[in-house]
Amino acid sequence: MSITASMVKDLREKTAAGMMDCKKALTECDGDMEKAVDWLRQKGLSKAAKKAGRATSEGLVGFELAADGKLGVAVEIKCETDFVARGDKFQGFVKDMVAQVAKGAYADSEALLAAPFVADASVTVKEALDGVIATTGENMGLGKFAKLELAAGKSGLIGGYLHSNGKLAVLVEMQTANDEAAASEAFHELAKNVAMQIAAASPLAVSSEGLDPELVEREREVYRQKAREEGKPEQIIEKIAEGAVKKEGKPRIKKAVKATVDAEEAAVAEVVAAVETPFEEPVAVEAAPAAAETAPAAEAEQKAE
Repeated sequence: MSITASMVKDLREKTAAGMMDCKKALTECDGDMEKAVDWLRQKGLSKAAKKAGRATSEGLVGFELAADGKLGVAVEIKCETDFVARGDKFQGFVKDMVAQVAKGAYADSEALLAAPFVADASVTVKEALDGVIATTGENMGLGKFAKLELAAGKSGLIGGYLHSNGKLAVLVEMQTANDEAAASEAFHELAKNVAMQIAAASPLAVSSEGLDPELVEREREVYRQKAREEGKPEQIIEKIAEGAVKKEGKPRIKKAVKATVDAEEAAVAEVVAAVETPFEEPVAVEAAPAAAETAPAAEAEQKAE
């Protein structure tokens, strides 16, 4: 069967594959469009497998806040080079993945990759990703993703911040006393500022009470070992460690969250004045993990200091 330019064009529009790949697929499948699509998918899977071991140190974070302020989504898609990250094909896939996470509920990355793709339900997210890999010629992967929704029955909004390089994003839930306050421009600005502060400070928790007990215990162990090296009596080492955590560790904890708390408290008065409604309870803030790559734990602790 003769393969026409029109047939190649149609297949390219369906699959986004290269012109020569489309022509070869149609030739191999005797001009059968559906079989050619399947042939290209299989070829894409093969290409993806060959590239799977290559490092993905670039990429973008897709980010969106719902207009009603009740939902926020951030999705990290990784690739090999900044050149591909700036391409229309890659950015289109990132945009589709934001819609994918916004519409679904996924326990982990495996569940997300196995789900029907939002832009083409005939393939899974993994198959769609493999198709982009085949088209761009680079290895890619799904990084972190987060979906934050305003708690049912609560007044507030989901705010956020996307850094200018497109590689760091923060989602934050801000709660307040009533819907009027939540709708104010000042409250929206507060949510954005808190998200920016979280991005800058990389706090480990919203408050010291929210810290991982294992992290606190590691801090205690550091001071226990230090006391032993200094020759302190074993019977008082525990008391020394506990005191050191409170004296030395607490400032580190406070530094990690202080900027966020200060930003919140400083802006509360402005929000109250803007809506002329007194707050009956403090503003509460709950941060979602940033969807972009984060520094190792040691680096995060160093930043907190």
